[in-house]
Amino acid sequence: MSISVSNISHFYGKQQALKDVSFDIKSGEVVGFLGPNGAGKSTMMKILTGYLQPATGNVIVAGEHVSDNKISFRRKIGYLPEQNPLYLDMYVSEYLDFMASIYKLKNKKERIAEMIECTGLLPEKHKKIGALSKGYRQRVGLAQALLPDPEVLILDEPTTGLDPNQIVDIRSLIKNLGQSKTILLSTHIMQEVKAICERVIIIHSGSIVADKQSNELESLNISGETIIEVEFDKPIIPEKFLAIPNIKSIEKNGDTAYIVHAASEHDVRPLIFRFAVENNIILLSMVTKQQSLEEVFRALTVMNLE
Repeated sequence: MSISVSNISHFYGKQQALKDVSFDIKSGEVVGFLGPNGAGKSTMMKILTGYLQPATGNVIVAGEHVSDNKISFRRKIGYLPEQNPLYLDMYVSEYLDFMASIYKLKNKKERIAEMIECTGLLPEKHKKIGALSKGYRQRVGLAQALLPDPEVLILDEPTTGLDPNQIVDIRSLIKNLGQSKTILLSTHIMQEVKAICERVIIIHSGSIVADKQSNELESLNISGETIIEVEFDKPIIPEKFLAIPNIKSIEKNGDTAYIVHAASEHDVRPLIFRFAVENNIILLSMVTKQQSLEEVFRALTVMNLE
């Protein structure tokens, strides 16, 4: 395992930020770490990178116990925090040289040149960081995180505040990095997860509420309902339609189109077809609506508030 988290809890005063959190991430996985604001994402990131010691539990990253906080551990993990800490008065090359010295890299000149090219910083390498756009500053942050060639990359909200073009560029860069690194990406942006991540862990109020492959998460039926969009060739009588077993409710979606809410444990589509035949109505279309990742996320997080 590249990352192994066991029974982590943490407190800020009397407030519990993390509650007995456990998960494992295999080598080469790209995992989205989702949660609403205040869910415990950033706290978990700081613990994973050794910047914060948990109250209880154990974390192993790239074979090293985080609590040991050795130099060897620091070289195995790259971290881009939400607030990217850069020296704005330094030039890009100068800053990366400074960071390479902290990592005590022997081949720092070659490594800096490689990271500048890898992160698309070549046109900006002679500029001061303070003169760069936020998108390029994020690239500088990624370049410094990648300098020691870490096995694991921890990214905390890497596209926050970027414009749409910058977001696409950074996502593409992260996806390419995922071919050779284990990546844990903290975000609350669903599009980010769809674009980059193979697996999703959702945290809410300090607890893990879901841990699934991205495609499996959208198929979760949390509401206990199946939603079907149907269209007939003419209007129907709602009262007669609601007499179909296991149909909970129906709402109009046009002159002859309807949204049907049915109990998920039963397939009502054959009954809808039979209804159309028996009432001399032509069924023009019938589509089962799949939940979006946003809807699943909201159901999981709102559900756990109640």
